[in-house]
Amino acid sequence: MLNTIKSNLFINSPLEQFEVTSLLSFNAPVLGYFNITLTNLALYSGLIFSLIVGLHYMGNNESKLLPSRWSIVLESLFASINSMVRDQIGREMYLPFIYGLFFFILIANLVGNVPYSFTITTSVIVSIGLSFTILIGVTILGLSIHKVHFFSFFIPSGTPLALVPLLVLIELISYLARAFSLGIRLFANVVAGHTLLKILSTFLFKMFSGGIIIFILTLVPFSLFLAITGLELAVSFIQAYVFVLLTCSYIKDAIELH
Repeated sequence: MLNTIKSNLFINSPLEQFEVTSLLSFNAPVLGYFNITLTNLALYSGLIFSLIVGLHYMGNNESKLLPSRWSIVLESLFASINSMVRDQIGREMYLPFIYGLFFFILIANLVGNVPYSFTITTSVIVSIGLSFTILIGVTILGLSIHKVHFFSFFIPSGTPLALVPLLVLIELISYLARAFSLGIRLFANVVAGHTLLKILSTFLFKMFSGGIIIFILTLVPFSLFLAITGLELAVSFIQAYVFVLLTCSYIKDAIELH
């Protein structure tokens, strides 16, 4: 009986929606039966890439006299990202990377709001992997521009010689913490919102199944659920914007050593 209760609790856990599961697996007779596995993470990554390409194809305005709605939306987003890159970095050469990163996170978050879908940004592999890749890229960028002088970033100006080892250690830990903070901020916000929606949806489903009177009374908390869903859609945009904004800040620090 206890095992059954534990099994039901595990199945109905709101955290099970974040698990990376295998959808298809087979052994290919290559290099001694090489195992190929298709997970929900890989499937939705390909879906997100297809959606991004499809949205930009629909927004293509080269053969039309008047811009379509998709074209206006994409141009507005492009103008906003372009303005952010110019204000933060001052160089538009980083615009393609920032623009692509923004759309990848945005579409991933929005797709995750569809019921019974999978949100790839709730995977630590994706969120922390993105932040670590950005940190490594920013470090390589700083070294390529400033060479050995890049390490002066870890020594504040006017630091007494006796305090240099301690401050270098503190600045190094602070620098490496960027990789965790950038990814964990995205991961934690998306996971928290989706977990709340999962709990509320399960509760409301049971309430709606409790009879006509309870069904009518449940319409009040259901309106609150819709408001939280709208807030979660806003969070999808905000987290994508904050992620690329901090990325621009890190690139600027590497260029100017501030």
